[in-house]
Amino acid sequence: METLSRRALNRATLERQLLLRRVKMSAYDAVEHLAGLQAQAPFPPYYALWARLSGFRPPELASLLENRRVVRIALMRGTVHLVTAADALAWRPVVQPLYDRDLKTNTQHAGEVAELDHDLAAKAARELLARSPLSSTALGTELAQRWPDVAPASLTHLARAKLPLVQTPPRAIWGKAGQTTYACLDEWVGAPLSPPAPASLIARYLRAFGPASVADVQAWAGITRLGEVAASMELRRYRDPDGRELIDLPELSIPDEDIPAPPRLLGPFDQMILSYADRTRVISDEYRKRVISQNGLVKGTLLVGGQVRGFWELKSARKAAVVELAPFEKLPKRDLAALESAAGRLAGWAEPAAETREVRVHAPE
Repeated sequence: METLSRRALNRATLERQLLLRRVKMSAYDAVEHLAGLQAQAPFPPYYALWARLSGFRPPELASLLENRRVVRIALMRGTVHLVTAADALAWRPVVQPLYDRDLKTNTQHAGEVAELDHDLAAKAARELLARSPLSSTALGTELAQRWPDVAPASLTHLARAKLPLVQTPPRAIWGKAGQTTYACLDEWVGAPLSPPAPASLIARYLRAFGPASVADVQAWAGITRLGEVAASMELRRYRDPDGRELIDLPELSIPDEDIPAPPRLLGPFDQMILSYADRTRVISDEYRKRVISQNGLVKGTLLVGGQVRGFWELKSARKAAVVELAPFEKLPKRDLAALESAAGRLAGWAEPAAETREVRVHAPE
């Protein structure tokens, strides 16, 4: 069994995440290829596509949301992702055990809904949402009229767990503001959910993130027992430098580990640094603690030589846009110059109406 170096794994990840070079691809095809985009906050998916696609403009993704070809929905790991409507219909049934488990273990809501008939409450929520999308507060308030002894927030939590709820526009439409409002996925896109197919989910993960261990797949999906599924699939197998078995699709190849990895600015919550149990192929454990806060916020990052080497922040006020680069270590002059140039382009892309734009580089701490 072939052993892959960390550098080889890094280059394979960058290639499949469209980060070795900007590609000419539609936003829809990119969302599908990347197995969805992290979307805990409204706008990180736009930055994810900016980092990967040649000529990407926010209206392209906004149009897909408005036309219901892509949706924002809680999926893997219980977090909101932006995925194609087809993938949402296929994947929500696969990860449903995660949400069923949460209803029994959630410290804030499990006790509140323990005595309820969950299916009956979910049916009531579906009937309400069939009339029109509702905010979390409005949905909980409506359900509390039927179950007045249960906290409205807990009733909304139950509905989110039992039903495939999408967040509807104008939430996450570039340049617009909107509170979170929900609709049922199948009614929103006009198609039924698919039977659970975990093997298909594993294959899609590997196409976007492989080669990877079963533990990596499970960390991304948020569900267990995928090793049994992977064992039944026709997969190529490798080992990593620590001797762990890695799986991959047999038709996919590994790029030359000596291929250059250009400097990149990755957006906040970028999925490349969140989708592995062992993330050291792209970020050291030390730097991970500086990028991901204790409450789960993930900064935009500086990618140099294929590894995270710092973070960036965009600040805008009074028609001025400033991108601040904060490297964790001294970077080669050529790479730092490339990052500064990219930061200038980012400021122009994200804040086109700004009258002044500036890039500031902080000394490593």
